[in-house]
Amino acid sequence: MEYVLLLRGINVGGKNKVEMSPLKLYLQDMGLTNVSSYINSGNLFFESNEPIDRLHTLIDQLLKTHYTFGIPFSLLSKSQLEQEVDHLPQWWKEDYARKDVLFYTKDVDKTEVQSFIQHTELRFEKAYCGDLATFWVKEDERSFLKTAYHKELLKAPFYRLVTIRNGRTFDYILDKLGISYQG
Repeated sequence: MEYVLLLRGINVGGKNKVEMSPLKLYLQDMGLTNVSSYINSGNLFFESNEPIDRLHTLIDQLLKTHYTFGIPFSLLSKSQLEQEVDHLPQWWKEDYARKDVLFYTKDVDKTEVQSFIQHTELRFEKAYCGDLATFWVKEDERSFLKTAYHKELLKAPFYRLVTIRNGRTFDYILDKLGISYQG
C-alpha cells in the first residue's frame, strides 16, 4: 500500500533541521520500500504492507530515536486520500488566490477544529473540515491580513497539531500517489 508521511515544523528558519537523505535511509531500514521525498519540508512517500497503526507507532519511535526535538506528523494512505478527495466541496476545485490544507496529526481533536470553523467569522475565505484535514481557501491576497486564517488560526489550540501544505503541494501529493483530481 502507498503512503504519504507529512512532518510538521521541520527545516523552518534554520530550526528543527531534518535532512531528507538520512531520513529516507532510516525509513528504508525500517523495511519501507520506494521511499522518496518532495522538497525539504517533510513530504515523504513510501510503500509498505504494514497496517497504518503499526506504521504510525514505528515512525513515531524512529523520529524519537533520531531527533532531539518532537516532530508531529500525519501519516495517510493512498486510499484515505482518495476518499477525502471524493468528498471535497466543489469550491475547493475552483481557482483561488491561496489554498492551504491543514492535515491533522493523531493528537488533533477534529471536533475542536470543526467548532473553531463553525464559530469563527470567515471573511474573504472558505473552510471545509474533512476526515484527514481542513481545506481553507483565501479569495484574494489583498484581503489576506483580514482573514480568520491570518488573525485567528495561529491562536487556535489545535494549530500546533496540524501540518500545513499549500494547494500546489497538495496537488503534487495527489499526483505522486496517482489520485485523480481536478484542482
